[in-house]
Amino acid sequence: MTSLHTTRVRRRRLGVAAAAAGLFATLLTAGTASATPDPGDSPVREKVSSSQAAEAKAAIDKGEIPGVDEIVHSDNIKHLANVPKDLITGTNSDLAFQGKYAFAGNYDGFRIFDISNPKSPKTVAQVLCPGSQNDISVEGNLLFLSTDSSRSDNSCASTSQPATEKSSWEGMKIFDISDKRNPEYIAAIETACGSHTHTLVPERKNVYIYVSSYAPSASFPDCQPPHDGISIIKVPRKAPQKAELVKFDVLFPDGGNPGAPTNPGVSATSGCHDITVLPSKDLAAGACMGDGILFDIKNPEQPRVIDRVQDNVNFAFWHSATFNQGADKVVFTDELGGGGAATCNAEIGPNRGADGIYDIVGKGDKRKLVFRSYYKIPRHQADTENCVAHNGSLIPVKGRDIMVQSWYQGGVSVWDFTNSAKPKEIAYFERGPLSADTMVGGGTWSTYYYNGHIYSNDMVKGFDVLRLDDRLTDPAKKVRMSELNAQTQPDYFASSGH
Repeated sequence: MTSLHTTRVRRRRLGVAAAAAGLFATLLTAGTASATPDPGDSPVREKVSSSQAAEAKAAIDKGEIPGVDEIVHSDNIKHLANVPKDLITGTNSDLAFQGKYAFAGNYDGFRIFDISNPKSPKTVAQVLCPGSQNDISVEGNLLFLSTDSSRSDNSCASTSQPATEKSSWEGMKIFDISDKRNPEYIAAIETACGSHTHTLVPERKNVYIYVSSYAPSASFPDCQPPHDGISIIKVPRKAPQKAELVKFDVLFPDGGNPGAPTNPGVSATSGCHDITVLPSKDLAAGACMGDGILFDIKNPEQPRVIDRVQDNVNFAFWHSATFNQGADKVVFTDELGGGGAATCNAEIGPNRGADGIYDIVGKGDKRKLVFRSYYKIPRHQADTENCVAHNGSLIPVKGRDIMVQSWYQGGVSVWDFTNSAKPKEIAYFERGPLSADTMVGGGTWSTYYYNGHIYSNDMVKGFDVLRLDDRLTDPAKKVRMSELNAQTQPDYFASSGH
């Protein structure tokens, strides 16, 4: 295996700012209908204490953490390209892929890149269509965008409007991308509490969309409590303009995790944050605020919960999920602090703001999620760096379970969980803090492996391309996909013929 040594020796145990600790409570109790927890429409900027700023600067001077904007990485990763923001200047969010194209979400719209030459991505189109988070996916000639910020209407010219107003709109938008240079907006479907994220469940005639949203309020006409499930949309492939909401499916008839005061520091469940499906196995995993669930999606319109777990000791907010290829493990992430706080340090420790690795044991409806271990990046970050587990994908290697993942300003981590009780990092890439004295929200939002390269959408710095060369992951270079939405996990080997 290639050495992880770099010129930076990362051993200093940095403290966590009191300001960041206060931010945890703010984010975890926020009851807005906008994109929270995940950074909101305004970037996080919080002054840290003078002593903590001095500590961060001292660590930079001693080479214990990278300098401001300095790039460091393991020897087995190369940074091939960075494409800064251009006309679309909001916060960068999720990614999707199709053929030679990458589709990059942004709170203000989306951007399409030609990645036929990964060393030199070219912008094909930029579409201004505000509506955070603009979680993005593609299927055939269709592109889907999530809107989870209350808008004046469903157009791309909409403006912000309070969720307390009945006329406000949130939900799903659909574009025709037959012509990648000129995407055409063709449909919109309003959903209760908007669409924070969404997941595609493709079938022959239709594409189903599982819409995840949360944070209801009695004062929001279109987002009423208890909101204990997901919205399901059906999109006819031959007539996508006829897309419609077919049902709201209740996943938590008992209300889910009650949160505080019963479970202090844990988000009460009022919907899901994200769902990942494995269509080849008719399985889905839901990361639902205070709960993690495993469910059967053989009938996409009737998802059926098989098992449900909670972690009221170390998980604050169940954020996302990733299956391994064999469908006998699932990785859940905990977004402690909502993506806006410094949680990658000694004080928070290795088990909070981390990944939770669960084995799936048993068969059929008797399958159970069994906890095995936590994984967190082994490099402490400065108190001015928002850092916590975020979006990632499998790297398709037969016989091994390897994942690449975003950690905001903690950067990109490649890690092996083949032994689910003993996960280990095998590669990393990161930038130094955006600021040495102020908490400035940034870092990589989504990092996915696609056709031999790693692609990252950095909230502030733009679109990055990395190349990973390691004997453990090199076999993945032979696997080629025609399309990738990370939350609709493919059967990599059946799809590629390998």
